Amino acid sequence: MAVPKSKVSKARRDKRRSSVWKLELPGMAVCPNCGEYHLSHRVCKACGYYDGHKVVDVKR
Repeated sequence: MAVPKSKVSKARRDKRRSSVWKLELPGMAVCPNCGEYHLSHRVCKACGYYDGHKVVDVKR
């Protein structure tokens, strides 16, 4: 049976585990109408356009 040769410090253990739980950024796209960032394949919250068409009336 395998036995650890020496104790693994908390810092070394946590460094090894840190890459497992990294969160990915959502896919952001730039709105061609107003230039703001929005989630891809969704209506722009700033102007209400999706795929070049007005979908939602946005109150400013």
